[in-house]
Amino acid sequence: MPKYIYTAKSYDGQTKGGEIIARDEKSLASQLRSDGFLVTSIHLVKEDQSTMGPQVKFWDKFNSVPLKEKMVFARNLSVMISSGLTISRAVGNLALQSEHKGFKKILDDIFNEMQNGKTLSEGFAKYPGVFGDLFINMVRVGEVAGNLEEVLKIVSVQLEKEADLKGKVKGAMIYPIVVLSVMILIGILMLTYVLPQMMGVFKDMNAKLPPTTQFLVDLSEKMRNNGLFVAVLFVGVIAFLKFFLKQKAGKKALGYFVLHVPIFSPIVKQVNCARFARIYSSLLKSGVSSIDALKIISNTLSNQYYKEALLGGMEDIQRGIPLSTILLNHSDIFPMLVSQIVQVGEETGKTDTVLLQLAQFYEDEVDQVTKNMSAIIEPMLMVVIGGCVGFFAVAMLQPMYSLMDNIK
Repeated sequence: MPKYIYTAKSYDGQTKGGEIIARDEKSLASQLRSDGFLVTSIHLVKEDQSTMGPQVKFWDKFNSVPLKEKMVFARNLSVMISSGLTISRAVGNLALQSEHKGFKKILDDIFNEMQNGKTLSEGFAKYPGVFGDLFINMVRVGEVAGNLEEVLKIVSVQLEKEADLKGKVKGAMIYPIVVLSVMILIGILMLTYVLPQMMGVFKDMNAKLPPTTQFLVDLSEKMRNNGLFVAVLFVGVIAFLKFFLKQKAGKKALGYFVLHVPIFSPIVKQVNCARFARIYSSLLKSGVSSIDALKIISNTLSNQYYKEALLGGMEDIQRGIPLSTILLNHSDIFPMLVSQIVQVGEETGKTDTVLLQLAQFYEDEVDQVTKNMSAIIEPMLMVVIGGCVGFFAVAMLQPMYSLMDNIK
């Protein structure tokens, strides 16, 4: 079915706009009328423009701009537009103010594109690796609906919450990663430098080594004699894992792992549910249709299981199945609370409002879990570290006791 860009007004004067799939213009008008809106304009989207996501160019993948830069840009752009500045002039001013060289060049290019007649969303679409589907499509909808400054406020809040969530999760994982990294480095140092010096004593005495000690000696010799091979193998494994995790099979394997490991599972579900609820609420509030909103969110969430659930939900919604039912059918990744809240929103016509409250609830849960994560992980790290130290100590002490017995 064709896709249309539309704007409409409710009987109380509320403006709504976006992209929607319909059989024809008459069906679209009828559908909006049943929702309490009267169509003010309809434009057919050409086939080559029907994809929501921009075409990703090879060099776009290397562009990287901090989330904070984009958040400040969206907020300041909203303020400038609401103050009466034209969009192109606002972008030009923000380009001059930006201290990030890469982002400054991007904004200068977007400003030049707008001077040549392009829209802001078309300028953003040149840099999908920087702005992403969510930012680009919300700006596109804001341009069509005529409420770009309001949309940019929503985007800035969304980016702020996104940065907050990522910061909390990264902060909770720094401690265990640092501890494990230090433990691995100490282990390598012991095997390559300390152990060979200690083993010289036992070799001189022709002592028979216990299995645990012999295992460490063999491992130490292989690491010292094949250092280059071990280093290349280590780098190769890391490179393979990075490549594998970018493939669909790798993403699915990682998604399954984090969803079924007791430590990670709760926080992964809470983070994804919080992002789903807030992004979906923001898109609905901006006038994006449910189908397009699910497509944008599926490109935003990183877990492959959530992506597939939402992409499958697009087809179900086109068949008339409510979103609450779709989420209920995926209760393994969407808790019952999510489908119940969405159902309340569907019944009251306030889906965007209740989802915003749900997002806040899960964000508070993530905050609490990340605060307690160190207390949960610390005992496990102590067990792992204690086990490794104990194994090494026993392996070193066993041959010493054997020598002492022989002397007696």
